Amino acid sequence: MRPSRNCTKTLYGVPTEISLQYYGDSTLILVTQVGKVGNLIQVSLPATIPLTPSAPDTTEPNAPILPPPPIAIQLTPLFGSAPSDRIQTLHSLYASQIATIIWLAETENPLQVVRKNVIVGIALRRSDQAGELGLTEMERQTFYGAMSAIQELLRYA
Repeated sequence: MRPSRNCTKTLYGVPTEISLQYYGDSTLILVTQVGKVGNLIQVSLPATIPLTPSAPDTTEPNAPILPPPPIAIQLTPLFGSAPSDRIQTLHSLYASQIATIIWLAETENPLQVVRKNVIVGIALRRSDQAGELGLTEMERQTFYGAMSAIQELLRYA
């Protein structure tokens, strides 16, 4: 079993703690800017569904290369809820993307036969910018920064 990993990154001026823990049947990852877990989501995907590696994005060359989450991903809320539908959608995006990154990192091991569930805990500081449609700049930078930090944690796990 892989060792647990932790890191703290400053994303858009806010310290963000990321903790990765492996268990026999699942992987737990926490992303928090407030020192606690506000929303816990289980992410699963049948082992028969293929994962697609990421391709470089020519429209945003400075953005991290992220693999596309499969459409068959199943999200199950376990604990807590987001304060609005918009934030719940953002949390679902985080959970789907994080799980996809973890599954792709695990499939590099040829002995890995079973795809484990990923439990994602999320607690993000509220954006001061009011964004009814789409992501605010703070949310966009925080998302890409968190995904880069998770990829880095997995690279050295």
